[in-house]
Amino acid sequence: MIIEFLSVILLLALDQWSKYMTVIHIKPRTDDLQIINGIFELTYVENTGAAFGIFKDGTFFLIIIVIIVIIVILRYKRKIPRTKHYLPLHILSVFIIAGALGNLIDRIRVHYVVDMFHFYWFEFPVFNVADIYVTCSAFLLMILLLTKYRDLEI
Repeated sequence: MIIEFLSVILLLALDQWSKYMTVIHIKPRTDDLQIINGIFELTYVENTGAAFGIFKDGTFFLIIIVIIVIIVILRYKRKIPRTKHYLPLHILSVFIIAGALGNLIDRIRVHYVVDMFHFYWFEFPVFNVADIYVTCSAFLLMILLLTKYRDLEI
């Protein structure tokens, strides 16, 4: 439990550091920072909505939803056995909680989330480290729950 708590803190710190570095180094620029020309850039976006621009300017609503999601995850996490077999579920929950908290901190503090990664050759929405945590972990969690843990009763 302590390792999971420290892992959330470490992942949260990485997310917040990446957003801070974006504000310090990318926001003042007059142009985006091209990393892979024609494919990927670092940019500065103040996202007042959720994924893909939904719930734009819905800060209060999004804060409530994120708090509920974190509570639900923590509630079900307690019911998952602490054995090696279920370790992937515990790890994924750590990433989801860290990502949710990372964006929640931004919404409470400045009423928007700082996004910076932009793959523009296929017009994917700009995203951040916390989004990576949540999206990748939720995807893997769905796959695991539909395959390896489909008989898990929580």
